[in-house]
Amino acid sequence: MKKYKEYLALMLVSIFLGIIVSIQFKTVNKTVGEGILPTQRAQQLATELKKLQNERDLLLNQVDELETKIKQYEMNEIDKNKYAESLYNDTMKYRMLAGYLDLEGPGVVIEIHDPPVDLEYGEGYSIIDELDLVLQVISVLNAADAEAISINDQRYTSFTEIEKAGNHIEINGVSTSPPIVIKAIGPPDTLESALNIKGGIVTILRNYDYLVQVYKENNIRIPKSRKVKEFIYAKPVEENQD
Repeated sequence: MKKYKEYLALMLVSIFLGIIVSIQFKTVNKTVGEGILPTQRAQQLATELKKLQNERDLLLNQVDELETKIKQYEMNEIDKNKYAESLYNDTMKYRMLAGYLDLEGPGVVIEIHDPPVDLEYGEGYSIIDELDLVLQVISVLNAADAEAISINDQRYTSFTEIEKAGNHIEINGVSTSPPIVIKAIGPPDTLESALNIKGGIVTILRNYDYLVQVYKENNIRIPKSRKVKEFIYAKPVEENQD
């Protein structure tokens, strides 16, 4: 902003001096041409005119220099903004892929409830005993272009562990119990069709008497992962490395 103010000020000064020079030039030409002024006065005016012209040229040069600097500043800012914007967008993309951002968007919700307890025998079974079925649901969602997945509000990433621990399961080290609620952000119709395909994972779950509901939602919120992965043994491969 300061540079623009200096630019405008110099432009106004230059225009003002240009007007003065023009007026004096016309006056000198008129008076000298008519022989009204003595030769000494004419020489004095000519000297002043030359001085004003030099000052005007100096100011014009300064204006040109400022214009060049302003263009450089603008180009630098544009390049900087493009670079910063690109860097920011890349960072956000990788943070999303890594699961370190809260996300929201359309998608589907799958609820898996344990089968009713058999009152005659007083026993039943639970989804925590068949975690492979939960993983199958995740695989189906990934294959159907899910962009983010959570299990009981725990973000599912490539580093997520799902383990049985007694009568509950641990997801990312957090204990949880049935029902299992899986949320996925992505194309709702595609995700729903992939889950409900004939003979697919929902059919398998229901054949085991699990109570399964699948429904689409316009706005699903999936929390970010709280687990930070540190790389100790792995390191990037140099591009020029054989």
